[in-house]
Order: sequence, then structure tokens, then C-alpha cells
Amino acid sequence: MRFGSVVAQLRATTRMPIRASLFFMRAMWRAWRTNDRTSIRSATHPRELARLLRAARGAQNVVEVGTGMAWTAIALTVADPTRQVTSLDTWERPERDRYLALLAPRDRQRLRLVDGRGEDGPGNLVDSVDFLFIDSSHTREETVQTFESWRDAVRPGGTIAFHDYGNPDYPGVREAIEELGLRGEESHLLFVWRKPD
Repeated sequence: MRFGSVVAQLRATTRMPIRASLFFMRAMWRAWRTNDRTSIRSATHPRELARLLRAARGAQNVVEVGTGMAWTAIALTVADPTRQVTSLDTWERPERDRYLALLAPRDRQRLRLVDGRGEDGPGNLVDSVDFLFIDSSHTREETVQTFESWRDAVRPGGTIAFHDYGNPDYPGVREAIEELGLRGEESHLLFVWRKPD
């Protein structure tokens, strides 16, 4: 990863809430210093993350499907000091702990990481969801199944956001949204659907 590319991403953090921006800058610096190219490549780009955080504004109960290195889950947590975030993934990446260590203890208490599959639905994890972010396998089948499994848990007026919509590397996301017949807002690789009241 070139230093100039890292600097360009850091500049884009100015569109985020200050605590999320500070976390992202610290995480990028740590990843660059430790040569953690995987985290840098897989992290949600700051422009997309800023849009995601705007879409989640006011949401208190947030669920993310697809934790990865946890950068997005952490940003969602620190962006609102009253928010509870639950993030599911089936694979715990070893690099994750170095970024969780950047969280203050009071923030870490509001972030719950769960070993689980999004397509299995909420089970007894949460009663109601204000905001759901689907960022897992990106296949059409799994994206459809995850949406269908969580739809009833999302409160009326709540939001479901899909990552990598329109990304040519992940056509399954667009295919899933078309199959589901969803109407929403597309914004730089994000598709945002609001559940009717």
C-alpha cells in the first residue's frame, strides 16, 4: 500500500463524525505501520463509511453482518455514544484485536462481536433493530437469505444498508436487491432501503 493512498483515505475521513474519523485515522496508521495490507484493502472506504454513518444517524440498535477487521463496527459504535452495535461473522480474523484495542473501555462495552451467520437471522441476539448493515459474502443467495431472515427484526421506519452494490466484483448484491424488488437510495457502493412505517 502506497503512503499516498493512505493519505488520500485519511483526508476522506473529514466527512465522518469526529470520533469515527479519529478511530479510522488511528486504525489506518496502525495498519500502515504494521504492514497490514489486508485490513487496509478490506476496510470500508472512508467515503462509503461516511455515507453509512449518515444513514445510521439516530439508530440506537445496530447490527452488522460481516465483521471483517471490525473497522466499520467500531466506527458505528464510536459515532454515537449511546448506540449498541452487534456484529456477526463466522471467521475471527487475527488482526481484529489490534483495532479493538483502540477502543475506550466504555465504547468496547457497547460493541458485541458474535460468531454467527447473517442468514440465520437474529435468533435471540436482539429484539429490534434500527439499522442493519449487510456486508458478508456478497452472493445473491446469501444476501437474499440474510435480508429475509432479518426483515421482521428491523423496526418500522428502520434501515437496511447493503455494501458493494454496483461493485462489478460482487454482482450478487445487485442481483439480490433486484430479486427482492427493493426500492432505495444508491450512493457509492451502498444501497440503502428504509422499511415502511
